[in-house]
Amino acid sequence: MVSQPKLSHIVNRVKWGEDTLAIVIFSAMTLLPVLETATRLFNTNSIPASQVLVQHFTLWIGFVGAVLATRQNKLLALTREPLFDQAEKPHLGKWIAKVTTFLVLVALTWGSWELLKVEMQYPIDIAPNIPRWLAQIIMPIGFGLMAVQVYFKSYKKHIHRISLVVVGLLFSISTITDAIFDVLPVVGIGLILLLIALRYGAPIFVGLGGAAALFFWADFIPIAAIPTETYRIVVSPTLPTIPLFTLAGYLLAESKASERLVNVFRALFGWIPGGTPIIIVVLCAFFTALTGGSGVTILALGGLLLPLLLKEGYSRSFSIGLITVSGSLGLLFPPSLPAIIYGVTAGVSVKDIFIAGLIPGVLLLVMMSGWSLYQGKKERIAPKPFNFKKAVKACIDTKWELLIPVLILFGVFGGFTTLVETAALTVVYIFLVEVYLYKDIRLRDLPRIVIDCATLIGGVLIILGVAMGLTSYLIDAQIPILILTWAKSTIASKYAFLLMLNVFLL
Repeated sequence: MVSQPKLSHIVNRVKWGEDTLAIVIFSAMTLLPVLETATRLFNTNSIPASQVLVQHFTLWIGFVGAVLATRQNKLLALTREPLFDQAEKPHLGKWIAKVTTFLVLVALTWGSWELLKVEMQYPIDIAPNIPRWLAQIIMPIGFGLMAVQVYFKSYKKHIHRISLVVVGLLFSISTITDAIFDVLPVVGIGLILLLIALRYGAPIFVGLGGAAALFFWADFIPIAAIPTETYRIVVSPTLPTIPLFTLAGYLLAESKASERLVNVFRALFGWIPGGTPIIIVVLCAFFTALTGGSGVTILALGGLLLPLLLKEGYSRSFSIGLITVSGSLGLLFPPSLPAIIYGVTAGVSVKDIFIAGLIPGVLLLVMMSGWSLYQGKKERIAPKPFNFKKAVKACIDTKWELLIPVLILFGVFGGFTTLVETAALTVVYIFLVEVYLYKDIRLRDLPRIVIDCATLIGGVLIILGVAMGLTSYLIDAQIPILILTWAKSTIASKYAFLLMLNVFLL
């Protein structure tokens, strides 16, 4: 029997290991593309298989981040209340959610282990002396650690925790024989339980992964198909841009860049009637494009921008609505993370997606700016006179951060660096600017920032990974073709089709 102090020591060492691993992986992901760029510029020998290594580091940061998110109860879910709160007493709905989460994680761990055994039996090198299974080993370890975290964080009392294991054992025994399909509508019952679990706070990836596992099981297909698809999508060549650009956004959000950018846009556009709301629209779009998420923008800028609007006389409802809506406008501009995710998933050039998003993005900016101008006149907000000296000073004070979009656009569209290299260079540039030039971020704060970023990335990539497992089943079952055939035979109007498509995408 392990004593409580010794157990606590082991847990703390595991936590330290997870945090350290996240920091090391992020450092390697950032430095390798930068070194690759330098070797190309100076015509020296490049690092063997550096691009492939960075792609597989994305797999590792995704699973390590998912473990961190599980530990901190930050896995993305449909409810606000954290599910794994070491409750005193079981609640039926939450108990179903906890059991379902545990079962899905155990199933994904098993599927990942089956995949790993095949890879070890028929090894393929991804780099000199580095077999592919060595990179894939993080999948069963990651899912397994998440299952352990879920078990210990589910309830305070051991008797309540054991119920998760008992149900898991009963379910495992039932899967040994296929006779259960003759007795019960397993898929239907399973989907209902998954919906209940999502309603009571189970992570989103549990619903997707659980549905995929049910469908594959019902068709007698090995569950290893899910981690196979997870591996395939997460090691895509452009996917490393997601954690890298997110880290760049986190560094900006932790600095005083938002204050300096507000000063610049106020100095340049504050003289326009309704100028402050227009500034906020442009600033939020700019910031969201860099951070990759409107939520990060609202958290970073909301506390600064809301008092600014209220002080100038704008209504509270308009101010909150403007900041919330403006936070999503930047998702159409480079280096938007949703655009990158779509490009990777759909197999479309990310550069083409960025180009396609420019006109709709600019139109939305113009429309929001026009509405802001109307509100400024309606509420009779007096514009501030333009001061050339203040505008120049604000631009000089913020010159290093104003160069960030130039650096990104130059890298993406100039053809000098790949998208991943551009993302890594952006991280290094922001790090140097905020730590050594502006000195807004202290070196001792970096581990916390990196771990927070890894936690967010893990929650996103784990959803993307298991979703591809479900997508794989739907494609194998020809569901998209069946839907297309039905749409062609039923819907005559192209406008009705577009309307239904948008409703479906909601």
